[in-house]
Amino acid sequence: MAKIATLITDQFEDVEYTDPAEAFKKEGHDVVTIEKESGNSVKGKQGDATVSIDQSIDNVSPSDFDALFIPGGFSPDLLRGDDRFVAFAKEFMDSGKPVLTICHGPQLLITAKTLEGRKATGFKSIKVDMEYAGAEYHDEEVVVCGNQLVTSRDPDDLPAFIRESLKLL
Repeated sequence: MAKIATLITDQFEDVEYTDPAEAFKKEGHDVVTIEKESGNSVKGKQGDATVSIDQSIDNVSPSDFDALFIPGGFSPDLLRGDDRFVAFAKEFMDSGKPVLTICHGPQLLITAKTLEGRKATGFKSIKVDMEYAGAEYHDEEVVVCGNQLVTSRDPDDLPAFIRESLKLL
């Protein structure tokens, strides 16, 4: 079973974390939440979910994990302002390990400059940003690229996102 690093902070899209995390755990995967400090609690933008942070970004390495999960919402935009999270995501993309991201999650990958030449999707408001970053944008419920990157657009796409993420894991 996979040990999944989850980059998350306040203002994440509640169901884009809770639904996949629940599905991953149900299948026996270990979902580890990572933020600036372990023990913090972060709140979803809808106010439906509060997540306790397992690890500080300073105490983990991508080599400790088998896959990366980046839920959407405003969280990825906040995280990409911190070089530690950008470097962490970049190392996953460069290593070929699975990266699972939905909605605004690709913003972290844009800042990490890791989307060039990759097929991907994301929330419609970041389509142009993804294209400027060199991604081949597809307006589809789920896009799997290179047996590594799974992307989806929004909460409506969660069933397809979870299905393809679990296949890859």
